[in-house]
Amino acid sequence: MADAADGRLPVLDGGGPLLRKAFPDHWSFLLGEIALYSLVVLVLTGVWLTFFFTPGMGDVVYDGRYAPLRGVLMSQAFDSTLHVSFDVRGGLLVRQMHHWAALVFVAAIGVHLLRIFLTGAFRRPREMNWTIGVTLFVLALAEGFAGYSLPDDLLSGTGLRIAQGVMLSLPIIGTYVSLFVFGSAFPGHDIVSRLYGVHILLLPGALVALVTVHLILVVYLKHTQWRGPGRTNRNVVGKPLFPQFMASSTGLSLTVFGVLALLGALAQINPVWTYGPYRPDHVSTGSQPDWYVGFLEGALRLMPPWETNIAGHTIMWNVLLPAVVLPALLFLVLYAYPFVEQRLTGERHEEHHLCDRPRERPVRTGLCAAGVTFYGVLLLAGANDIMAASFHLSLNALTWFLRAALVVAPILAFLLARRVCHALLEAEQKRLTEGEETGEVRQTVEGGYESGHEPVTRFRPGAPMKPLSPDESRTGRPARRPPAPAPRRR
Repeated sequence: MADAADGRLPVLDGGGPLLRKAFPDHWSFLLGEIALYSLVVLVLTGVWLTFFFTPGMGDVVYDGRYAPLRGVLMSQAFDSTLHVSFDVRGGLLVRQMHHWAALVFVAAIGVHLLRIFLTGAFRRPREMNWTIGVTLFVLALAEGFAGYSLPDDLLSGTGLRIAQGVMLSLPIIGTYVSLFVFGSAFPGHDIVSRLYGVHILLLPGALVALVTVHLILVVYLKHTQWRGPGRTNRNVVGKPLFPQFMASSTGLSLTVFGVLALLGALAQINPVWTYGPYRPDHVSTGSQPDWYVGFLEGALRLMPPWETNIAGHTIMWNVLLPAVVLPALLFLVLYAYPFVEQRLTGERHEEHHLCDRPRERPVRTGLCAAGVTFYGVLLLAGANDIMAASFHLSLNALTWFLRAALVVAPILAFLLARRVCHALLEAEQKRLTEGEETGEVRQTVEGGYESGHEPVTRFRPGAPMKPLSPDESRTGRPARRPPAPAPRRR
């Protein structure tokens, strides 16, 4: 069969080098694949759902199988969502798989970015791939919010109302932006149909295109890998693409599909029928968005009610700063970090194909811990009303505590993570120098006691196998002079 195919197409001649390309087999390199296979599930389930969903805001009277809502006036979008959930065979399963796949997709991209950040895999020559990855994360957030808003239920409508308030907070142009997006005064009659086009065409097309470019760059620039015997900046040690890596990757894809199917079947998510259709004069108690935009909700809740009137115009700092300026600064930092770090450390002239261990870069690891802590505090703040009610706390006291934690906790996380990194390096150096303890205790000639040691024989991926000199240890300090570039051989 291979000969027959190669006689008609350049299968072996053109694809041979690609099929023999090596990929590292460490588990941390599979996080990006989880995001890829979640995207595949999103596309498959999303295409199926388009056959039954009606993106309209015209009023209809519900007459479906869900008895509590019969006779209730609702939009066509919400009516079709109930139809998918209760009247279409397997509809609720596919709809919940789609929602769970969206959550896993965003989470996998986020964790994958953390792995890239902590191991320094964003450095030359992969700065562009890092930029593409951050852009994919932004597009995934926008795609998730657009899909979350399509059912036109009370919860998603509340989110759209908040989004419209964010648009109105833009100085001078806020009103025009809101009218352009909604087509008229909120809620209008065009927002669902517009979000539908963005959700099924514009953003998926951009995501698929960027994923394709991302994978091409991974193949072209070759994969990063942990340090170890026989591993250098000039090679990649691992499984060839065919058949070993392809077989393991296929198994991972089936696992992702199976887990998402189990979640869709057993774990209820976004039960819109309990919220009811959206009405501008109603708001659900305890409304919470999906986790990936929860930090914006928390930022809005923690911001004091600051406003400024200038020449008859009101600038709402309590909305503009947390919902526009803060996310813009966060993603600007992510985009710029690879270039700033390499300039400060003097590494911008050197190519890096070997991963750093997080402990070897205490400052970078500390910054990551501070960023995750900052995000975590905002995420908790997005549920401050739920926490206050559940634990019988004062909502005002909890809000002030979280405001203080937003400033103090990231600093403490940075200092703690940096100290832990230094401690781990010192313990590792001591282990390499003195050997591993055997558990035996011997009495010395002087009458004291000492523990027995034996040479170290077990090493974690990327760990040094001999004590490092001060010049060899990587702790994030600027290099004295930039080393010569390492040539790439493909």
